[in-house]
Amino acid sequence: MPRKRKPANAEIPARTAGPSENYDLLVTGISGLLDEARRTVVRSTNSVIVAAYWEIGRRIVEHEQSGIARADYGTELLRKLGEDLAPRYGRGFSMQGLYKMRVFYSDWQIFPTLSGKLQTAVENTVTSISFPLSWSHYVRLMAVSDRAARTLYESESIRSGWSVRQLDRQISTQFFERVSAASNPERMLAAARRPAPVDPAELQHHIRDPYLLEFLDLKDEYSESDLEDAIVRHLESFLLELGAGFTFVARQKRIRIGDEWYRIDLLLYHRALRCLVVVDLKLGRFSHTDAGQMNLYLNYAREHLMGPDEHEPVGLILCSAKNDAVVHYAMGGINANVFASRYLTVLPDTEALRQEILKTQRAFRGRLR
Repeated sequence: MPRKRKPANAEIPARTAGPSENYDLLVTGISGLLDEARRTVVRSTNSVIVAAYWEIGRRIVEHEQSGIARADYGTELLRKLGEDLAPRYGRGFSMQGLYKMRVFYSDWQIFPTLSGKLQTAVENTVTSISFPLSWSHYVRLMAVSDRAARTLYESESIRSGWSVRQLDRQISTQFFERVSAASNPERMLAAARRPAPVDPAELQHHIRDPYLLEFLDLKDEYSESDLEDAIVRHLESFLLELGAGFTFVARQKRIRIGDEWYRIDLLLYHRALRCLVVVDLKLGRFSHTDAGQMNLYLNYAREHLMGPDEHEPVGLILCSAKNDAVVHYAMGGINANVFASRYLTVLPDTEALRQEILKTQRAFRGRLR
């Protein structure tokens, strides 16, 4: 008996999602909710942190202005404050950290009525005062000396929601200069404003922002500052024990170039070469900006630290990426032939230094497990 055909216009029953598909939708929805909730918490916390740092900067400046009118008074005040605050509140409140807060207040005096409101906000834990960017953003912006460029980077970070990494990438690739020279700058700005897909690693970066953890007096399970310190100290011991003529000069040496402060991770002196060795450690991959910063250090060392009978200083750049390392010597103003024939025949082999960095990485991570 032939089967009856269904009419062409017969309704097809709606397909219902199976248990597996319903579960996947549930997980996706909850994940999105939690990710957004975490972002909200980070934004709120960062706003309070930045407001507090602005107020600290204001109080330091006003105390200086009512104090002794001497150029070195401000430096002495920051040193004494750092000695009193850092042991109680962490390394973020050392002299260097307090200097950033003072600069931040001086460069961002844009809230004429903030002081009174902020005091209420902090005392009553009210977060109505809103700084749109994180402290990490503002620290990166402070390194941009050109005010017009800084204004563009700040406004675009707010408008486009740039992460600190995105902001750093735009500054490093001279986005402001490229926009200024472009025949159609609006097209470049529009392209930079396109929202990027959400990167889970980026969210983790926000949550584990070292400035956020520092302010809350929390220890991350993987502290980059601790890893940096471990590598520098191990390399220092390794170099001094080589018997190749290294002597210790300074660690975390602060230098001022123009209106900005920098920190040389390790400064050594080589007796046989009769020159300073400037060691700079970067947690990440090697880039041209690392070489540029080292040349800045070498120029400073040549002008301000080198003795009259000493030879040109040499730089040593150490880049410690995850499970990898790069070691690079910087010549500065030394002739290439002279560097190869005199310096490289005495200085440690780059591969040996690279292996020591990897050894420190493994030991440090093993200690955290």
